[in-house]
Amino acid sequence: MATLMTNLLLKACIALFLISAATAVGDSPFIIAHKKASLTRLKSGAERVSVSIDIYNQGFSTAYDLSLVDYSWPQDAFDVISGNISQSWEKLDAGGVLSHSFELEAKKQGMFYGSPAVITFRIPTKAALQEAYSTSILPLDVLAEIPPEKKFEWRLLAKYGSQVSVISIVGLFIYLMVTPSKSSGLKASKKKR
Repeated sequence: MATLMTNLLLKACIALFLISAATAVGDSPFIIAHKKASLTRLKSGAERVSVSIDIYNQGFSTAYDLSLVDYSWPQDAFDVISGNISQSWEKLDAGGVLSHSFELEAKKQGMFYGSPAVITFRIPTKAALQEAYSTSILPLDVLAEIPPEKKFEWRLLAKYGSQVSVISIVGLFIYLMVTPSKSSGLKASKKKR
């Protein structure tokens, strides 16, 4: 009986510990950040990189004093055209979303592998700043030599399009007149019986 009581007490303590750990984790902010980058080639031959970072709070409490820093863009390879590579916010409520974007112009040609952006934030229950990292971006082939695409010749369609359509319609009409229809063939075979 004493071992049964001890076993029951031990199981109750373990259950209480697990429930309190789950409650403590569920009561804090959970920051998720997604970083995206896209290339745009300008007519002048320059190439711009548009970067956007979305920050989500998937936790159950508010995160305070958020700071985003993205130092993965070296100054010898990129110039900041618009926006900043860092941004600060006062708070991010539970279930909230923040977005930040900036634009860069590439100076050097080659493959670029960006590292994640760093987000720091404060939780009221902890004195130390918390860190979260964004997703990293796919490799960017900056200022790559792109072979020219064969474009559809619209002027050929404009010049010869009406003639092609008339010939196609006449050919279809002749085909329909020459081929026997299946229904008349069925009628002829029924009359012979």
